[in-house]
Amino acid sequence: MNLEAHLRTRREAGQKLLVPYVTGGLGSAWLDVVRAVADAGADAIEIGIPFSDPVMDGRIIQEASRRAIEIGATPANIINDLAKVDIAVPLVVMTYYNPVQHFGHRRFAASLTASGIDGAIIPDLPLDELTGSLASNGGEPSWADAADEAGVETVLLAAPTTPDARLAAICARSRGFVYGVSLLGVTGERDKLSGGALEMGRRLKAATDKPVLLGVGLSTPEHAVEATSVADGVIIGSVLVRRLLEGGGPEQAGALVAAFRQGLDG
Repeated sequence: MNLEAHLRTRREAGQKLLVPYVTGGLGSAWLDVVRAVADAGADAIEIGIPFSDPVMDGRIIQEASRRAIEIGATPANIINDLAKVDIAVPLVVMTYYNPVQHFGHRRFAASLTASGIDGAIIPDLPLDELTGSLASNGGEPSWADAADEAGVETVLLAAPTTPDARLAAICARSRGFVYGVSLLGVTGERDKLSGGALEMGRRLKAATDKPVLLGVGLSTPEHAVEATSVADGVIIGSVLVRRLLEGGGPEQAGALVAAFRQGLDG
């Protein structure tokens, strides 16, 4: 499944896009959680690969990553397990560069393709290094080239402080969609939508025709509705992962995503 084509089709049909984040390996039922949020109206699903130093993630997702690692989650087994999920929406993994480098660019990209994973988000791999061949890569292609060759769409992030010229370059190189970071700081629930979120959405929509999704700090269906007044969709993470940490399972995850879906659909 092509991530960008899928999201464009949904957008052209008049649908506001909804992408939930699920921590991979968080409990024995995590694949059922993925299926449940797909059934509840997700347009794509972001799967977090737990990492010991998640620099972009706040307290909730850090704790989810810690628990998943403690019960044996690894990048390889999460990617392999996703091959078992038969759903009708694209999957995107979110990981940090360390596991990608450890695998090797070609091997990591090939492993995603083999499991039916459509895209990757690597927040600590800057644009300049994404497309450059680093000496430490041992002659491997850049991640961007390896991913493109394997058919993996690399989603890039833009922050509120990103200058206009760099924003344009990020939009041009991003595949699948462009991830607009709604605020400065780490992931986590917030009481209200960041004041910079709407401006981030407007800037991205002016810079690209690719799907624009806002994430980080979007915590309620009302936040999602407000964000999609300027953007094409939203990514929800901590609000969902907190429910899983509190003992919720597929049913609770599906109900939460359904509430966001209902809000976006009006």
